[in-house]
Amino acid sequence: MSVTAATRTNSFVHPALFYADREEYLAGTVPFIQAGLAADEPVMVAVPGDNLDHIRAALGSDADRVQLHDMSVAGRNPGRIIPGVLLAFAAAHPGKRVRIIGEPIWAGRTATEYPACAQHEALINAAFAGRQATILCPYDTSRLDPSWLDDAHRTHPLLQTGSAVWDSPHYADPFAVAAGFNLPLPDPPAHATAVTIDLPALPAIRRLVTAEAAAAGLPPDRVADLTLAVNELAANTVRHTNAGGALAVWADPTRLICQLTDTGHITNPLAGRIPVPPQQPGSRGLVLVNQLCDLVRVHTRPGATTIRLHMHR
Repeated sequence: MSVTAATRTNSFVHPALFYADREEYLAGTVPFIQAGLAADEPVMVAVPGDNLDHIRAALGSDADRVQLHDMSVAGRNPGRIIPGVLLAFAAAHPGKRVRIIGEPIWAGRTATEYPACAQHEALINAAFAGRQATILCPYDTSRLDPSWLDDAHRTHPLLQTGSAVWDSPHYADPFAVAAGFNLPLPDPPAHATAVTIDLPALPAIRRLVTAEAAAAGLPPDRVADLTLAVNELAANTVRHTNAGGALAVWADPTRLICQLTDTGHITNPLAGRIPVPPQQPGSRGLVLVNQLCDLVRVHTRPGATTIRLHMHR
């Protein structure tokens, strides 16, 4: 079965494309794009910079008909890809089937980032269920961790090379797969600055984060973004829990990290990854935080949630 045939019979189609070199990459991506253009489908490509350059060159003048994004920028934080990249593109083309290449996992991803990437890939299936869309996700078999390739079999209903498409025998429930990466985070280092989160402390928390971010060398706009993100989460802690919470802030050689812990429990696996409609009550905080930060890691269970924000220098 080809992806084109699958597209005619299913609302949402989500194959993983396995490739080992540039030739295999272009053999799997360029015909996919050209088929979308021929069908008058809006097409977007969001892949890391080098691969984006290869696709742009291979498309020639057709590249002007495709929305192109460097995923290492647009999707630096995996938590922002569904709302800020994929759903935003689909919403811009109501009533039309969209065709997307999204490569959120590349060789430059770190082990710290990967759990959020794997959750993203699983949760696409829930976020786009019933939508008229095809999202092709390339995986570099020559450079990615073999366990990451194995996970692609669980997060994609279809698997693909440049010449064949088949059903994944290991595809699993998206929420169950995402839950498997909901793991405890390491403790903050001993040198981290720690403060209590409660209503009177909110102004001091904003001042602390601003000072720590500036001292870590973040540019002013990044300082403001991180301060806003921490304030949003701290305010949510005050608003939604009775016991308050705790904030820890520390720097490492490449980033500043802020960790907020409280007694809440995030029960919706898609929280932060689906825009909240204006007419729907409820917090939009985690969606905003995902847009502002370079990485957001979450561990949640009944009675305890830890959210760790990363901002690169």
